[in-house]
Parts: sequence; C-alpha cells; structure tokens
Amino acid sequence: MKKTTKIVSPLVLAVGAAMLSSSALAQAPRSGLNLHAPDAPGPMQKKSELLPGEPPVPAPGSYGYDAKTGKFKSPDATPDAYGAHPVEGSLPYLDQNQYLKNVKVENFSPYVAGAGHSWQASFDLNGRRYLYDYETWMYNLFDITNPRDVKVVQQKTFNTKGGEHQFGPFNVKYNKKLDKMIAVQCYEISRYGLVQNKYTNPDDVKKARERKMLRGFRIYEVTSPQWTDWKLLSETSLDPYHSAQDQPQQGSGCQDVPAYDGGQYLFVAGAPDDTFANTEYKTYLYAGAQLAFDVSDPSHPKRLSTWWAPGSRLGEEEEYKKNPRAGNKTSWMGARMPLFIPKPVEQGGKYGYAAMGGFGFYVIDISNPANMHAVAHIDMPVSVTGTEGDNIDVSKVESTGMVYYSGYPMSEDCYEPLKAIYSIDVRDPLHPKIVNTLPTPTPPKEAPFTDFCQRRGSFGPKRSGYAQIQPGTPSPRYMPYSYYNAGMQIFDVKDPLNPTIAAYFVPKMIDADRKTTDGQTLSIRALPNPVHSIFVEWDRNLVWVFSNHGIYTLSTSVLGSPVMGMPPKK
Repeated sequence: MKKTTKIVSPLVLAVGAAMLSSSALAQAPRSGLNLHAPDAPGPMQKKSELLPGEPPVPAPGSYGYDAKTGKFKSPDATPDAYGAHPVEGSLPYLDQNQYLKNVKVENFSPYVAGAGHSWQASFDLNGRRYLYDYETWMYNLFDITNPRDVKVVQQKTFNTKGGEHQFGPFNVKYNKKLDKMIAVQCYEISRYGLVQNKYTNPDDVKKARERKMLRGFRIYEVTSPQWTDWKLLSETSLDPYHSAQDQPQQGSGCQDVPAYDGGQYLFVAGAPDDTFANTEYKTYLYAGAQLAFDVSDPSHPKRLSTWWAPGSRLGEEEEYKKNPRAGNKTSWMGARMPLFIPKPVEQGGKYGYAAMGGFGFYVIDISNPANMHAVAHIDMPVSVTGTEGDNIDVSKVESTGMVYYSGYPMSEDCYEPLKAIYSIDVRDPLHPKIVNTLPTPTPPKEAPFTDFCQRRGSFGPKRSGYAQIQPGTPSPRYMPYSYYNAGMQIFDVKDPLNPTIAAYFVPKMIDADRKTTDGQTLSIRALPNPVHSIFVEWDRNLVWVFSNHGIYTLSTSVLGSPVMGMPPKK
C-alpha cells in the first residue's frame, strides 16, 4: 500500500532542512584510505518549479538516516531530481575502500566506455574470445581469451554530435542454419539530451520528431572481431510507415539489446510510431511496445506482430488514466528492454516476460510469434521517482519457478523510494504472484557507514547482466546483480522463500584523481554510479564488473574455479 507524504509548499526542488551544507559535511572524520579521498558533491542548490501533478518534495524529517538504528528511511515519493541530496549522516567524501566476500579480483583494466552506463557483448571467433564495452558514442574491443591479460584490439569513437550515426546495443550469435556469425544492432532515439522537458519545450519535441536516424535495427554478418569489418545484410525500421531509407521515421526506434539466439526469431522493444506516446517521463516521448520479427533470412527481416500494454497509445487514455502514475510527469511507462525469454521458441519455449515500466509485469505467450499476446499481468508497487520496471532475470525459472523483477534508482543519496528486486512465482504462468523481495545489501562492519545510503551516489539494483548474450549456462542457484554503490552482489536463491547474499564485491567509489584513461576529468554524473553493469561468463565462472574507473575481472568460490583460457568445447 502506498504511504502518504506531507506536502511542502511552494512546490520547488529545494534543499530540505535535514540536508547539510558543504561545510558541515566536511567536518565528518576521515581515516585510512579516505584521508585523501575526493570530496563528495554538496547538496543540490538549483531550484526548479514543479509542474502540476509531479510528486511533492518530501517534508524535512520524513526520511533520512537514523543514527540510533544505523538505518536509512527512504522517502515515500520524490520528484525527479538531478544532483546530490545528502542528509545528516551522509559521508562528506567518496569512499576509497574496497569490500569483498567470497570473491577474488583476478584482473583490473583501467578502461571506461561510459562512466555512468555502458553495454557489453562477447563472442568467440577463431579460437579467441572478444568483449565489447560500449556506449552510443564509442566502444572498446578487448581480447579476453586470457582474462588476466586483457588486450585492447580496437577503440573507436563516433562523432554523433557532428551527425555521425550512433553506435547501438547489439547481440552476436552463431546461426547454425546459415553457418555464420550474425549480429543484430539496435538504434533508439536518445533518452536524454534531445528533450530537456517535453512539457515545457515544444521546440525540443519537434526537433526530436524530425531527427534523421535509423529508428530500428541492422543485421550484420560478423566477419572479424572488429565492427568496422562486419558485412551489413539489412536495415529495418520499426516504423511500419517508413522504410529504413525514409526520413524522418516515427517512433523511438529499437530499445536496448535485442533478444536473438541465432535462430529464426528476433524480439525487440520500441515504439513503432508516434501514437505510442502515453508516458510521463519528461525527456522521452514514447511508450515502448514488444515486437517480433522473422529473421530466417537476415537480409529480409519480416515483421510478425506487435504487442503493447493497454493504455500505451493515443486514443487509449481512459485505460491509461486507471494507472495511479497517470499525470505525475515522472514515471517511465512502457518497455525499456525487449522480452526476457528463458527458452527460445525454436526449442519449444512458450513464454516471454515483459517489464513495462509503470505498466507493470506481463507474461506474454510467444509460442506463435505472429500472434504474441498477454496471458497474465501484475500491477507492481508504485515507486516514484526512479525506474520501476526494467530488468527481469529468467535464469532460475527451470530450477525454482521464479523470475526476478526490478527497476533501478535514478537519484543520488537514496532520494527516492528504495528499489527492490521482486521474486515472482511463475510456475502457473496464468496466475503469477509476488512472493517476496531479495535482501537489501548491508555494509560490512569495517565500513565507515552502516547503510549504503550514506555512501553517496545511487544505491539499488541495476541489472543481472543480459542472459541473451552471456556465454554458458547460468547457475540454477546464484544470481549476480550490479548494485551501483553496493558494487556487485551475488544472491543465493536456492530456497526462493529464504534468499540470501552469498558473495559481493564493492569497489571504491571513484579514482581519487577523478580522471579517465584519456586524462579527461570525469563528469559529476559518473560519481553516483561506481558499478553500473556486470557481465557473467558462466562457462568460465567469471564476473566482469564495469565501474566508473575501470573493469574488474572477478572469480568467486560460489560459482567454482575460474577458467583462465578458452572454455572446453561441448
């Protein structure tokens, strides 16, 4: 049940009475590695008037750190707010300590593709294993055959501001029928930067609608490790009214890493046209749907069906208004990622699971991709601000009958409701139910804080990696998760009713000099996200952790002894 919050008037994003000044924060003691730690950002000073319907600023004293219990009470709701929101008890510096349990650091590579976000993809070619770490404007390509001796193969940047087409999230798989390595790469209009606030900046909206770019996907034949050598096979617009060559195209384009396993079918997320517009989020214009394509001929993909959450489209406002988030100008509504599919349709898989933001959790029957349809739905608890539905881990369906659903935090210093990872029982797919939530990570005793909300930056789950692209067979018991300022956490879900944390790795918050490998000062936006992504090599028992200061390669006793060369062929 949603709790009520006292309203502060006037409705402005202001520094509450519980927050401290920069000078007050600086008085907290430092010791050990933190004697010369960088200062943490002071409280956000910028005031911004709220629009009608936005969540109010929480009342001073209604949330914060309790020194008596050592615990942080999260606010019930907050407006979307950029910047630091420290409270009494928050660290005044960026913690330089490292904490680990049942984990060994095998290697560290000081390369950063995106300090606050990046994607990964790996594939094997000619007896070597390669890893891409990338953002929309650049990529780093590594040879990770020997994970203790990571070698840079290629680095490339794209002049996206100058008009060069962006680099998109992709998936590489071996197509047995064609005897070729096939890559599918998605292209989506930017979620940030193009539109500052769609409610107050109509010119930004117009420019976004008119932006010339491929809003869809490309399919390549992978002919070498380097993307620049790949052979383009096809370009497909998600917009049914405009081909890939027509400009401008409607809709969002193809959202995040496509779901493709090398077979006949491809599943992607995105808004096919501009009618998919019922979303609250200020900087984004679209409510994403789920789409299926037949790619048995990669040179000529065929659209099969589109499914969307009721209320997503213009003309469906009555349905949309039933959602408690309607009108809050904050919530992301619709897909952010494609369907999460535990077993490919070609192998007898029947269901995919959809995280549809504020629209909630859906079970989708994909047994006939030409007729995708929902068979079950759960309205998830309201948790505003932050992303409410983004990731679903489906790797434990066979072993436990559970999927694990989460959003992720978007604010710093826990200035939003605490984001949880929900255990959902799908043993009866027509009647799924929330069972519990996974335990919230807590700091070790040696840490100079008793709650991760004190450590600064963002605290909460991000993702468990991408099951579609991580090599090997996932553990039926252990589930690694990236967790922002709590690093990488590994959950033991052998007993779904009593999940525990079996291992963790929590790196320092940032390099003390705040420099990237090319000598540039990291933006303040990098500070909240010390760990924003992980990549699990299940076939080598390795977890790659991508931080705002480099890449950690980890082994862990809970997964077993690491493989330091190419894994044995099956």
